Amino acid sequence: MKFNFQDPATAVMEGIIDFHHDVQFYLIIILTFVAWSLFSIVWEFGFAHYVTKGRSAADLLQARRDALILKQVNHGTVLEIVWTLIPVFVLIAIAIPSFALLYSIDEIIEPALTVKIIGHQWYWSYEYTDQFTPVTYDSYMVPEPELAPEGFRLLEVDNVLLLPVQTHIRLLVTAADVLHSWAVPAFGVKMDCIPGRLNQVSLFIKREGAFYGQCSELCGVNHGFMPIGVYVVPIHSYVNWIKNLSLLRELVDTYNISDHNSSSGSGEAPLGHSPK
Repeated sequence: MKFNFQDPATAVMEGIIDFHHDVQFYLIIILTFVAWSLFSIVWEFGFAHYVTKGRSAADLLQARRDALILKQVNHGTVLEIVWTLIPVFVLIAIAIPSFALLYSIDEIIEPALTVKIIGHQWYWSYEYTDQFTPVTYDSYMVPEPELAPEGFRLLEVDNVLLLPVQTHIRLLVTAADVLHSWAVPAFGVKMDCIPGRLNQVSLFIKREGAFYGQCSELCGVNHGFMPIGVYVVPIHSYVNWIKNLSLLRELVDTYNISDHNSSSGSGEAPLGHSPK
């Protein structure tokens, strides 16, 4: 079982992992200090007096009273200032990189590609509208009886989202019925899909590969059965693929051909499970 993050594919996810490690450093220091302080207090003002042999109960009670009325314990102005300022400096040290990461996530750059993502109960629709002939298709989970031996259960889809590597991409996400959430951990992306509202997230994927995610918002009985599959390919492969799908769509529209391979069954351009 793996408890760490997935291997990052974007600079944003790399920043999230680095920030997580930085915060863990401060948490370990705080946890160690608080545990040591608690143990010291319990020992010095309580337990240590009870384990001393050869002393009467009256002597033990008096020793505890003497320990609790020390001036250094009841009144420590310098100590109070120190334990007030240290958390302030810790919060500043955490806030500065967190603000930088937050602004980098919200940064908007002129995209070379725009993809619209629509969440349904319980599947995803993808729309490429930058080219002259728009390409749209649906993406459903592959049922377990139809799953290939090397496939991932509950993660494989019939039509993946194909994206080019090293390209500025804008994702527009929305929903057609209820709340959904398009989330791919390797990209550092988790964007809510809200009916009647268009949310935006930017991507710049640094490496090729197959990436998976799942809907991360409770959306009904089949919430756990609407995975996300993304293939990231070289840009020339993406251009050839989108060109072929655009030509196919033109033929479908021109000759009114029913495209039986489409996941939606409405003449939309299909996407094979393993695009080349």
